[in-house]
This record gives sequence, C-alpha cells and structure tokens, in this order.
Amino acid sequence: MNWLSDNVNQLALLGAAAILIIVIGVAAKYFKQIKEGKSEGVLKEENWDGIGEYKNNSPIGWSLAFIGTIVWGAWYWFFGYPLNAYSQIGEYNKEVKSYQARFQSKWANPSKEDLLGMGEGVYLVQCSPCHGIDATGIEGKAQDLTKRFINKDQVLYVIKNGSAALGNPNGQLGYPMGMMPPGLLSGADAEAVAEYVANGFKGNDKGAELFQSTCASCHGPDGTGMNGMAPNLKVYDDKLISSVLEHGKKGMIGRMPSFHGRLTPVQEKAVATYIRSLSEGA
Repeated sequence: MNWLSDNVNQLALLGAAAILIIVIGVAAKYFKQIKEGKSEGVLKEENWDGIGEYKNNSPIGWSLAFIGTIVWGAWYWFFGYPLNAYSQIGEYNKEVKSYQARFQSKWANPSKEDLLGMGEGVYLVQCSPCHGIDATGIEGKAQDLTKRFINKDQVLYVIKNGSAALGNPNGQLGYPMGMMPPGLLSGADAEAVAEYVANGFKGNDKGAELFQSTCASCHGPDGTGMNGMAPNLKVYDDKLISSVLEHGKKGMIGRMPSFHGRLTPVQEKAVATYIRSLSEGA
C-alpha cells in the first residue's frame, strides 16, 4: 500500500510542511527586523535597571496564531482526526473484536479437557502472580484457591462487615439477591456459623441451625447460592468466578482488579473449571 494513501501519514506530512513554512517565514521576518528595525512607541513608566518596556499591542501574527490554534483545536476535537478519520487504536480494537468473535465460534462447545487446558493457561498468565502457580496464595498473601475458605476468620470478616467489605461497586458482585448487609450475626453466633461454613458445612450443630435461620434465605439451605441468586459458599462455580472477574474484589494484598472486557465468556468458564479442578485433585 502506498504510504501516501494513509490519512495519518498525509496529516503528518501536511503538519510538517506547515511548521517548516512558518518557521522559515518567522525567522526571515525577525532577521530583517533585527537589521532594519528601530525601537518606537511609548515607554511604560516601570523600568528595571534602566531597561524599559514599550506599550506595544500584541503582534498581529501572534494574535492570529493564537486564535487559529483555538479554531483548529475545536475542529480537531469535533470533526478532525482521529474522531472522523483513520485511527490505529480503532483498527486494533476492530481486529481484537474480530479475533474474539472467531475465538468464541471456535470454542462454542469446548470439552472439559479443552476448558482445563485453556483455564490453566489463563490462570498462569493472569492469576498466578498473586495467587501463586499452585494457587495456594503464596504463603497466605492472597486467597488460597484450592479450597473455598481457608479458615473461619474470612467468614467472620464478611459476616461482620457485609459484602461491601469486598470492595466492589455497590458492595456486591452483581448477584440478584443484592448486597449482604453487615452484622447479621455477632459474638458466639457468628463464631459458630463461621466455623460451620469453613469446615465445609460439617459439624457444629449450633452453626448449622443458625445458618439455616439466618443465611439460607439467600445462600440456600446447602450454601450453594440457589442457582446463582447469591454467592456459592461451597465451591468456586462459574457464576462466582465470573462475578469476581467482572467486578474485582478486596483481597489480602490489595484490591483485585476487574477483568471486564479482558476475558471472553468461554475463558471465564475455563478459569472456573480449572480452579474447581484444583480442589477436586484433578
């Protein structure tokens, strides 16, 4: 393709020519003025060590250049490049969108093996810097993804502070049941429920009873979130992983960023499949 047919190159060439002409013209004008010009006009009363300043109007050329810059800026912003012409960023975004469409079409019906391989690749690139290659959280510095809860302290933290403590927009992860309010339980009751949940919903009869009366209305009697209405407290299901990737959350070493737009739906599903496989021993 002829480089002159590229709008960006044409604009750059035109701008370079205009700058060269202006520089030559201004330089010639002032060289002539230095050789032939004489000081004239009325001096201001103020002076500095005998050096005064004339009461001259702004140079016509400077004034025209100033006004021209404003007019050009308005044209550029509303009508000119890049809003109404070729854009490398626009071309890149178009190519990415086209590639993602082909990617989604290719992996429309992936097998579990495909999802595991894809999920491992995405995890190692995007997630392992914080969660570790083995997903155990790098000695407790980030969430251990090999099991849903590390200990009851995590559960207690959310019970005490509500889901707003996770640091997400509107205090939630986008679930239909909305934000979990803080302080639903406290003291020994909160301790009992936290121990029950962290122990995989086993043991602690008091915790089991309190969970059914206080938490089951959103999370379901088995803690699985009632088919995506609220977070699944037992396993990292597709909905939970997708919500965290979409909104981000507050973590142990800082806020986990949102991955909105960076991963396709099938990649998010693959990450969820891979993370579940870690706790399943696959």
